[in-house]
Amino acid sequence: MSTQILIPFFITAVFLVAAGITLAYMLSPKSFNLQKQEPYECGIPTVGVTWLQFNVGYYTFALLFLIFDVETVFLFPWAVVMKQIGLVGLVEILIFFFILVLGLAYAWKKHALVWQ
Repeated sequence: MSTQILIPFFITAVFLVAAGITLAYMLSPKSFNLQKQEPYECGIPTVGVTWLQFNVGYYTFALLFLIFDVETVFLFPWAVVMKQIGLVGLVEILIFFFILVLGLAYAWKKHALVWQ
């Protein structure tokens, strides 16, 4: 691609994003209230410090869940076209499963799946 095509594309993209943000800011309803500035904790007024540091294990567990959940989504298109792609598709999905199992084994070894 030449720069003659890319420059107008990027200028248009920047303009559309800026226009969308500006319009959303100008048209959105605004209400200033002190109660809206308070931290919200499931409808219960907070007691003590509201900025608590969570254990990194929770985030690791959530990321592992998302990774394996998203990767299972890739299995559906493969299953739909399995007859057309034949042996090559089977080898590719076995490599995919091997990488998944390596990731799971690594997480298991690092005790990332243990909920404490």
